[in-house]
Amino acid sequence: MGRDVHPNAVLVIGLGRFGSTLAESLQRLGHDVLAVDTDRDLVQEWSGTLSHVVEADATSEAALRQLGADGFDRAVVSIGVDIEASLLATGTLLDLGVPEVWAKAITRQHGRILERIGASHVVYPERDAGERVAHLLSGRLIDFVEFDKGFAVAKLRAPESICGATMDVVAPRGRFGVTIVGVKRPGTEFTHVVADTVLGREDLIIVTGRTDEVERFAAATGTRPA
Repeated sequence: MGRDVHPNAVLVIGLGRFGSTLAESLQRLGHDVLAVDTDRDLVQEWSGTLSHVVEADATSEAALRQLGADGFDRAVVSIGVDIEASLLATGTLLDLGVPEVWAKAITRQHGRILERIGASHVVYPERDAGERVAHLLSGRLIDFVEFDKGFAVAKLRAPESICGATMDVVAPRGRFGVTIVGVKRPGTEFTHVVADTVLGREDLIIVTGRTDEVERFAAATGTRPA
């Protein structure tokens, strides 16, 4: 007998700050969210905002089966402080055959164990937020997102040293190892950058590349704070 799959649905386990924000955002984006927590007060608090909130023990296979967890293609274990519960819930979802299980980790060791038991994706919200804020506090970047294996996308003011010339002359990839993929003129939307694009001093740009190269580009070109 095949799985009774819930299309466009996400199971979120844990309604702490990360889990509740995630569940609320997913629902706003049009996903059908089932949120689960053992804390009755949290369940009651979010029952008026989220469509489906249940008080249950997500470390129990029987409880998850009763909730129909085996019919979800995607689940997120957002339990952070109780590492044992995080690992048990993740392992139980995998045992139930959920194809894609995301899990929050609070330490590198916690994350490594989650990876070893088979979590599809491990996220470190506190660590990632700290690194992002550190880059923004440098004063050179307006926004910054780092992906796996040290690849980053950043938004910054167009450095004066590369303004006034076309991109084929500036040659950011050859000189700095980065690619400028988008530009936003004052009062306009972002557009793609092409070979004959000329940047102005008030333009915002989107830059991609290895994290260290994006950082060196921002430093070497004397990027002005926003």
